[in-house]
Amino acid sequence: MSSEIRDIHLAESGERKIEWVKRNCDLLRTLEEEFSKTKPFEGKKIALSVHLEAKTAYLCLVLKAGGAQMFVTGSNPLSTQDDVAAALVKAGLEVHAWYDCTPEEYSSHIRHVLEAGPNIIIDDGGDLVNMVHTQMPELIPNIIGGCEETTTGIIRLEAMNHAGELKFPMVRVNNADCKHLFDNRYGTGQSVWDGINRTTNLIVAGKIVVVAGYGWCGKGTAMRAKGLGARVIVTEIDPIKAIEAVMDGFDVMPMNEAAKVGDFFVTVTGCDKVIDEEDFKVMKDGAILCNAGHFDCEIDMARLREIAVETREQRKNIMGYKLPTGQWIFILAEGRLVNLAAGDGHPAEIMDMSFAIQALSAKYLVEHGGELTEKLIDVPKAVDQDVAKRKLAFLGKEIDVLTPEQEKYLNSYTLN
Repeated sequence: MSSEIRDIHLAESGERKIEWVKRNCDLLRTLEEEFSKTKPFEGKKIALSVHLEAKTAYLCLVLKAGGAQMFVTGSNPLSTQDDVAAALVKAGLEVHAWYDCTPEEYSSHIRHVLEAGPNIIIDDGGDLVNMVHTQMPELIPNIIGGCEETTTGIIRLEAMNHAGELKFPMVRVNNADCKHLFDNRYGTGQSVWDGINRTTNLIVAGKIVVVAGYGWCGKGTAMRAKGLGARVIVTEIDPIKAIEAVMDGFDVMPMNEAAKVGDFFVTVTGCDKVIDEEDFKVMKDGAILCNAGHFDCEIDMARLREIAVETREQRKNIMGYKLPTGQWIFILAEGRLVNLAAGDGHPAEIMDMSFAIQALSAKYLVEHGGELTEKLIDVPKAVDQDVAKRKLAFLGKEIDVLTPEQEKYLNSYTLN
């Protein structure tokens, strides 16, 4: 099947973006060089659904350099960059994606990527894996396994696995230390505020920011808000994470209480209806809401649209909703991922680590997929450590090494 993109003539702009990413992704550059020689994916088809911007595009080119036939789509209708998609098509990859596709078009793009009959799946949110299992099970015998990029996708996979429905091995890439400790905390923390600031052009200092969820993404978002001069309130359902937020210097309260005082709201939970009608009703006039979780369900947009008496676009990616009580609530990027739908996503150096884990995990599946008995597996510790060591070297940093005596001491201590 031929590619489905918006406009091939946009390719030059996309190529410039990818070149900038390549310049700042030391790990992926070294993997591209290694894969070009060793061809670990020779004869293999890889279906990939990740936010389709320049960093993802470079991952695709690295996998292609390793011999893979690449079939690519986006994982969010508002995060695909049409010039980047065009650049990949020009480079010889098959791409089915364009910005602001309808739900029907999005589903069609997922299907067309899978129709290639992939051997490896690289997913972000679980849409490829879900469609294979529910609509295209005939593809399963040819699938060695796959890799899942994000927390939300892993939640879906764990539910499938618990129900006995997952039919091939999936690597929990998000659980690797070199992924979630950096991507979720530093990447989300910076890129969320990049998206908010470029979209609203408003000051954060002196405002009250409500962060829903204090996992690694929430920690990064709250930390950056504090650095920008905001007073931060965290909402949580986990008492341990709530105590951690308090000890990190943040206030903690239920969402309906926080809703009365917040200026900015950021949801990062992976759950649905975290902000609902009861919260909308008590918000300040002019409250600004956005979501940094994978799916656009954390803010109850369906109900907000139902109860709004007036809607008005304020700026690009800012839609205003007037409530019956008179106040206006402003939603960024339609409640979709604010850092990608209203920005460029995580910094290149952060995604360099995450996508190095992706590439090496895919290589691990090709080499060891036939030996795996579990359907959900973690990134091998050796892969995590390898990426960390490479990254430290590029940062120009060195660390200590245990002496033989120290290793002997620690081993005996562990055994005892």
